[in-house]
Amino acid sequence: MRKDNNLRAWVLVLGILLILTLTGVGVVAALRAGANRVLQPVSDLSSGVGTQVAQVLNPTPTVLPNPQTVVYQIRTLARLETIQYSVEKVITAETGQGVLGPLFGDRLLFVAHGYVVAGIDMRKLLPGDLRAEEGILYVELPPAEIFMATLDNDKSYVYDRETGILTQGDVNLETLARQAAEDEIRGAALEDGILEQAQANAEAYLYRLLRSLGFLDVIFLAPEAE
Repeated sequence: MRKDNNLRAWVLVLGILLILTLTGVGVVAALRAGANRVLQPVSDLSSGVGTQVAQVLNPTPTVLPNPQTVVYQIRTLARLETIQYSVEKVITAETGQGVLGPLFGDRLLFVAHGYVVAGIDMRKLLPGDLRAEEGILYVELPPAEIFMATLDNDKSYVYDRETGILTQGDVNLETLARQAAEDEIRGAALEDGILEQAQANAEAYLYRLLRSLGFLDVIFLAPEAE
């Protein structure tokens, strides 16, 4: 009988301990859920504040074109574009260098991507430049010229810039670098013989075109130098 009473006492104790354990787990879970609910708005607020601070420090540029447009010139073109060069140049622009450079100097490294287009301006082809004799057409084409030498703004960028500790830098330095880059790109294409290739391409294209009109042969005369 005493053993049964002891067994029942132990069962009762274990039951009470189990109930207390489950109750404690439930209380802890409830407290944790409540804490999460309390901290969630704080976390959302911190995230929102961080986003606003990031927008202030790194604002997104806004471009507002003027709705008014002025067309000030219209020209009729008859250009035969026969070649295009894609050129990359690295330009160094600097000002205030020397002994005081670390204080007042400004230096940037500009990577320029651009293209040069050349060909024949057919408006300069005069009636006297074409002569047909016994089924053979003699043509004196105008000399090839560069139509465009410009930067590709999507691919050109400032790679590095160093300014002195006592200066904000020259606001026109990048503009000067871009202008110099266009001149360098044009010069590189000329040095590589873009005009000679443009002339040869124009003659090859016009030869096939004029022969298709029924001429026995087409002979191109050397253009006079400008």
